[in-house]
Amino acid sequence: MGSPGPSVRCPVQEQRARWERKRACTARELLETERRYQEQLGLVATYFVGILRAKGTLRPPERQALFGPWELIYGASQELLPYLEGGRWGQGLEGFCPHLELYTQFAANAERSRTTLQEQLKKNKRFRRFVRLQEGRPEFAGLQLQDLLPLPLQRLQQYENLAIALAENTGPNSPDHEQLTRAARRISDTAQRVHTISQKQKNDQHLQRVQALLSGRQAKGLISGRWFLRQGWLLVVPPRGEPRPRMFFLFSDALLMAKPRPPLHLLQSGTFACQALYPMAECQLHRVFGHSGGPCGGLLSLSFPHEKLLLMSTDQEELSHWYRSLTLASSQKN
Repeated sequence: MGSPGPSVRCPVQEQRARWERKRACTARELLETERRYQEQLGLVATYFVGILRAKGTLRPPERQALFGPWELIYGASQELLPYLEGGRWGQGLEGFCPHLELYTQFAANAERSRTTLQEQLKKNKRFRRFVRLQEGRPEFAGLQLQDLLPLPLQRLQQYENLAIALAENTGPNSPDHEQLTRAARRISDTAQRVHTISQKQKNDQHLQRVQALLSGRQAKGLISGRWFLRQGWLLVVPPRGEPRPRMFFLFSDALLMAKPRPPLHLLQSGTFACQALYPMAECQLHRVFGHSGGPCGGLLSLSFPHEKLLLMSTDQEELSHWYRSLTLASSQKN
């Protein structure tokens, strides 16, 4: 008799084995990172929120503005961890989902929290001394309060990645497959809402900064409600004469051209006077030259119903960035 040949591999069994290995690895990562996350939440809850409440160093409205629903988020993690330690992933994550609204609330409060921390560190001597004392504790391992405050939002992104990986690597016949799939979907939806909130907060910061750079009666309320894309110096090429440097602010629906105030201006030095606001929905954009990627810069042509702009830059890469941004803005037409 001949020796038996090699055993035939079953593709289905191999796939299941791969799923199981990935599932076990993801589950282990979720458990280990949740333990560390809960530990850090507890440090802030104990050494900052709790002691500040007991000492009265911050008034309740200021404390709430700084930490938001931190203690409730800590409590949600305390509820979740025993399920993860017991290997009940689906039950634990689905039971955690009602607490996701806390993360949306935390995101909505993030900008207020950041400004409250800055203001209190600047003007509240007792609070500043307290924060330095707590940050010096060995438990914090050199981390500062400003490093710890974004933790819940960072953790939400980890929840999304790990929950999706668990769901994708759990067989459809597994008893917790449906629970993991539902939980992953709800966590992803929350992460998307939080991302939208974060983007709006960043845009509001840009608008406030740009508004502070614009001076004069004409500039008041000019950029309110717009979506900021980029800003920078470009040379305006006139029909006759030398190119003139101008500062441009690009928004999703408009291009604002401004010129600098004189440096010796008594009240408005360092600001810009608005010269024109062009609607991007009416813009026809062309790249006149500067296609080759060489070092010689290039020229952009922007045609509007009543005016044509020729914008030049000696920086080829900068011009390419402007071209892409202007293309995006001009394509968003009603």
